[in-house]
Order: sequence, then C-alpha cells, then structure tokens
Amino acid sequence: MALVPHQKAPRRERNMFTSSDDTAMMKQIQATHAPDGREFSVKPLLHIVEDIFLRATTVPGITDIVQHQGEHQAQVDELEEKALQNGFHETIEMLSYNINKISCEMSCKCSGGGDAHATTVAIFNLVSNYSWDEKVVLALAGFAVNYGEFWLVAQLYLTNPLAKAVALLKQLPDIIERADNLKPKFEALTGLIRAMMDVAKCIVEFKELPSQYITPDTPEMLTATAHIPTAVYWTIRSIVACASQIMGLIGMGHEYIASTTEAWELSSLAHKVNNIHSHLKKQLTLCFHHIDEKIHIEAFQTLVSLFETFHIDNMKILKALIYAKDDVLPLYDGSAKKRASLDVLRRRSVLLLISDLEISHEELSMLQQMYTEAREQPARPESQYEVVWLPIVDRSSPWTELKEKQFEDFQRVMPWYSVYHPSLLDVAVIRYIKEVWHFNKKPLLVVLDQQGKVVNPNAIHMMWIWGSLAFPFTSSREEALWREETWKIDLLADSIDPLIQSWMDQKKYICLYGGEDMEWIRKFTSTAKQVASEAPIQLEMLYVGKSNPREKVRKNNSLIEREKLSHVLQDLTLIWFFWVRLESMWHSKVQHKRTVENDPIMQEIMTMLSFDGSDQGWAVISKGPAEMAKAKGETILKTLVEFELWSANANEKGFLPAMIDYLHELHSPFHCNRLILPGTTGSIPERVVCAECGRPMEKFIMYRCCTD
Repeated sequence: MALVPHQKAPRRERNMFTSSDDTAMMKQIQATHAPDGREFSVKPLLHIVEDIFLRATTVPGITDIVQHQGEHQAQVDELEEKALQNGFHETIEMLSYNINKISCEMSCKCSGGGDAHATTVAIFNLVSNYSWDEKVVLALAGFAVNYGEFWLVAQLYLTNPLAKAVALLKQLPDIIERADNLKPKFEALTGLIRAMMDVAKCIVEFKELPSQYITPDTPEMLTATAHIPTAVYWTIRSIVACASQIMGLIGMGHEYIASTTEAWELSSLAHKVNNIHSHLKKQLTLCFHHIDEKIHIEAFQTLVSLFETFHIDNMKILKALIYAKDDVLPLYDGSAKKRASLDVLRRRSVLLLISDLEISHEELSMLQQMYTEAREQPARPESQYEVVWLPIVDRSSPWTELKEKQFEDFQRVMPWYSVYHPSLLDVAVIRYIKEVWHFNKKPLLVVLDQQGKVVNPNAIHMMWIWGSLAFPFTSSREEALWREETWKIDLLADSIDPLIQSWMDQKKYICLYGGEDMEWIRKFTSTAKQVASEAPIQLEMLYVGKSNPREKVRKNNSLIEREKLSHVLQDLTLIWFFWVRLESMWHSKVQHKRTVENDPIMQEIMTMLSFDGSDQGWAVISKGPAEMAKAKGETILKTLVEFELWSANANEKGFLPAMIDYLHELHSPFHCNRLILPGTTGSIPERVVCAECGRPMEKFIMYRCCTD
C-alpha cells in the first residue's frame, strides 16, 4: 500500500530518509534547488556514463569485480548502441560546459581531502537550475570524466608511451602490476558506483512514468517525490567519496598502500545507497501497479465499447482479444502444425473455446470428435466455423516448466486453432472473459459471428446436445432445435452408441440403466431378461454408469462384460458424455426460462438427473418413439419381479403402457429426489421444483472430491 504524505513512514524508512542529520542537510540542499523549467531527456547521457564505468574496469584482475567478461562486453556493446541514438550529440553540446565544471570542482575539492558535505553542496549549487533526475545524472557525468581519464591512463600505461609519461607526471601507481594489493579498494569502489547507477536509473524511471496514467498528486508518486531529493543527495555525496578515492591515488606512486578503512567507508556508503535504492524500487513498483491498473481499466473499457459497436468484419474484435500487433503470428494451426495470422479467421464464424490448463480428457475428446466430423464435410452449412482455444492462466503465479508442458501437450492434440502462447492474452482480456462472459473453471464456447458480434456467450451446451447441427449456435437456433424435439430414446442416448439406432431400426425394446451397486445390477439384469422371455419381447440393455465415472464404474463395466449381464460403453468418455448432455439439456432449458411446470421435456430431464443423484440404481425402458417407463432401482426391480400381477394388462395394452401403469400404482408420495449439478456450469436458478411432485426443492451446497 502506498504511503500518502500525512501518514507516518515505517521506522526503518524514516531512519533512511528523515533522520535528524539528514533533515538539517536536506534543508540546505532544498535551498539550492531552483529549476528554470527547461527539461531534457537524461537517458542518452546516463547510457554514456554507464558505458564509461563498464569500460573503465576492463583491466586484468579488476574486471571480475564487475561481472564475467562475456556478459560485461555484451552490456558495453548495448550501451554503446544506445549512446549513439538520435539527439545524443545535441544533448552533449548543451551540457558539456556544466559537466566539465562539475568535473573540475571534484578534481579541486577532492584532491586535498576536503569536507565531503561542503563539496556535495558546491556541486548542488552548480546544478541548481536542473530537475532532480538531471542533477544526479550530470554529477555522475562529471565524475565519469575523471574516472574515465584515470582508467584510460592506467589501462594504457604499459603499452602507450604517452600514457606512461602522463602516469609518471601524475605519479600514478602501476594499477596493473599491483592489482591484487588494490583489489579490495576497487571492489568497494565498483560496488558503490553500481549502487549509485541503480539509484540514478530508478530516479530517471520515475521521471519517465506516463503522465496519462499517473499524476504527481497520486499517493504513490507523492511518496516517491518526497524521497527523491534525499536519494539524489546521498548519490552525489557518494560520487564525491568515489572521486576522493581516485584523486587520492594520484601522486602516491609506488609508495601507496591501500587502506582497509577507505574500503570500509566506501562499502558503508554503498550499503546506505543500496537501501535507498531498495525503498525507491518498492515505490516504483507501486507506481507500476497503479499504471498497470489504469492501462487494464482503459483496455477493458475499450473491449466493452468494441463489443457494443457494429463492425464490417471480425478483425477488430479478434485483434483486441488475441493480439493487436501485426509483427507477430498469434495463432497456432493445430491441423497444419504451424503459426498463423488472424487473417485465417476473417469473416468466419469463430467459436472461442475458453478454458484453463485443467480441461478434462473427456471434454477434449468429445470436442475433437465433433470438430473432426464437421471437417469431413466442409461444404455443409453447419461446418462453416472455426474454433480457437484461448487458454486462461493465473498470472499471479509464476509460469513454470510444468505449466508450459501442460499447455504444449494440449496445443499439440487440438486440431483447431489456438493462441500461440497464453502470454498473448492481455490481462484486460482475461478480466473481460471472467467478468462479462462469466468464465469460472468450466470451459466456455463463446460464439462470434462474421462481424465479431457475440451471438452466444456459451454454446457448449448446444454443442454437447446437437454437435455441429446447432450451427450458427444462436439463441434462436437453440429454440428452433428444441421445437423439433420430443422426449424419446434418440434425444436421450442415440449419440453415445451406434447400437441404439440399430436397435431402434429393429423395433427392439431398449433399456438404459445405471448406478454403482453391482448386487442390484445382477438382480435387475437377470430379472429383466427373465421378464423379456416371459413377455415375450426383444430387449437390449446398456449400462450407462454414473456421471463423473471413475474406478467403480470401470470395474462394473468389466464385471458386466465378464458375466454377460448386458452391453456396456467401453469408453468411459461416452458415459461421461451421456450425463453431461443431460446436464446441458437442463441448462439449455433454464436459459430459455423453461421449468418442469411448463415444459414436459424439462420434467423428463429432471427425473433422469435425479436418478443420478440417488445412491441406488435406476432404469429407463423404451421402444421407438413411444413413452418411456422409468423408475429408481427398488421400484423398477419390484415392478419386474411382480410381472405376473400386470402381465395380463401387458397382453392387452402392450408391455410399456402396462409397465407404466404399474409403476404409477407403486409410486409413493413420500420420496426423496436429489438433483446434483456442477456449481460452475451455467446459471443456477433460485427455485427448482421436483419432477415427481412439483414441490420446490431445497437447495444445499455440496463439496465432492471426484475420486472413488
């Protein structure tokens, strides 16, 4: 949290910036501050200063103080390139006189070991007309001249006669030959220079913050502004200390002995300047957070406005969502296995598959199957769409190798387009997806038409129910599809196994049953077979397990097959799909304000879902488009066991009508139905009535781990 001016700073921060000694000194320094309003960019000058500091320490035995040679040279080359940017020479011409004045001031005042504070104040007087960031960079430049000249002579001493002559006149010690003896001093010196540069860069960064997103009266900036003068003072005070150490070497010749006290003084200053840098950096981070928030708010509002505007095609929307820069191919083509531009989506209906990196195998598998089927007949109207995966990742946690592998594994198996990398999705886009499209763990399928307009905020339910036949996935198309549907076995289950359509064509009775209790399954299947033989009817049975199938259902499948009790769905994904389609039907109906009171299909869907919520088995028996007989485990089993009691009625009215009559006789007004739906799927209405009795159901919150 940023400190506002009237708040007390933490104790350590008060000691750092406002000790009694500092307060007195800062009053004196503030009195020298009289900027004339002229400003210039100090970045080029700071680059050349850093260039000098890096090159100056390229001496055998000293270089390793800074960093490894390769990295050092790379930095030097980069800084040299920055220093030659446009406008640099004009800046130097304007400032060279003042830089040389500062350089001379240091040479004179620091040679005799004068008062460091007085010398610092003298430099502040020389730069009184400049802003705080300009003061510190000019002072660094003045020192860089002296420092660079010193090292130039030291580096060329053994190879250049002119350098050797100058070194003799100055009685400069042989730095190269005595590197080991002087190393502690130069280590401390280099450490302090690095700390000074860090503070200077930080102050310059404050100056360059974008004014459209952060103003001087912003609390974060007010706190920083209050600390910057002190930071500048201690940086220039440190420059004076460094200059004194360099000037102290001149004239000492071979008699000079490095003092551990001098090295300690430099290290002590470096510690203070590093602490100042740490505080400024924290404040700068707060400023960056403030700016990021403003930028994200602006980008978010731009997105909102874009989606409310009519466009001639979908490119503006897609660029805003995925990536706006033209120099990057932001998509990955899953079929061609290569990067692609957004142009491949121009004026196409686009289904945005939005998920995190936890998308389930079942969801991915079924979407792949539907997408592949659509691509087998690309000329069909319902195949005229593209899918793009937008992976939503948590930016607050680090991007790890494990996450990278998860992402690449998904991207590799997806046959459609995907964002080339999650980092191409802006934070504002992720916020829009969560707040406006209500993404929350469960995958969404947001449909954009050819102009980029959202025609369905989540077509995943339509996709599960009808597949590509739901194209163009609009609300009106959804209503039209429901008008064509009646509750029969092909709506319920013909998409999960080709055998069902074959049985329907053969006019067979079809029984779907589920649950996890193997004892009930054995009793039910054997009784059903016996009744089918007595009736006599042709009966086929298919076990559809339970929603969220796990190991119990897998074991049941194996036992049912081994004991030849009935048909099973070999792939557990199909069992998952059977139940997710039912849940999707429920959510689809809810979106269109349908209830068990005004929609017969909704009543059937609710009954099926309540079967799955029960702890016992259940069964549905159907023949063609006729009405279905359905009940929970005990009731349906009792009905079959007591077949003799209604067999005469079956001969007269038909097997299914007679069975339905008997089930009604057994129906008890005292019952308990449970409807279990994933809390992250769609919208949950406040009022849901029981499919059996029409009374409002109580709503509970349940937490369930999906392992057996």
